[in-house]
Amino acid sequence: MFSITVRDHMMIAHSFQGEVFGPAQRLHGATFLVDATFRRSELDDDNIVVDMGLAGTELRSVIDDLNYRNLDDKEEFKGVNTSTEFLAALIADRLVDRIHQGALGKNALGISQVAVTLHESHVAWASFERSV
Repeated sequence: MFSITVRDHMMIAHSFQGEVFGPAQRLHGATFLVDATFRRSELDDDNIVVDMGLAGTELRSVIDDLNYRNLDDKEEFKGVNTSTEFLAALIADRLVDRIHQGALGKNALGISQVAVTLHESHVAWASFERSV
C-alpha cells in the first residue's frame, strides 16, 4: 500500500457537555496539527498516490471552515461534543467528498483510504481512517 501525508494546522474554540470532560466543559481553545494521509494499492499513471499540492490545498480548504471559529456557534454543531475524534472523522469525510467531486484530480479516484490525525499536543492525538 502506498501513501502520502500532507500537514496543516487549525485553531478552534469549543466546549463540551458532560461531566467526563471536567473543566473542558467551559469554553476553551485548541490548536491542532492536522495530518491527512491518502492511501492506494497501486500508483497512478504518473507514479504518484495523488498530487501533494492539490491534497494540501484541499486539506486547507476543508479546515478553513473550522479554523479560528468557535465551534459552539456553528449551527451544524449545536449540541454536539466536537471532540478530537469527532473532528478527525469530519475532516476525513469532507476530504473523501472532495475526492468524489474531482477536486484532487481524476486519478485520485484510485485512492482507497483516507486517514486524518489531529495532534492536540506532542503526547496526545486522535485519528480516523475510512474507505473512499
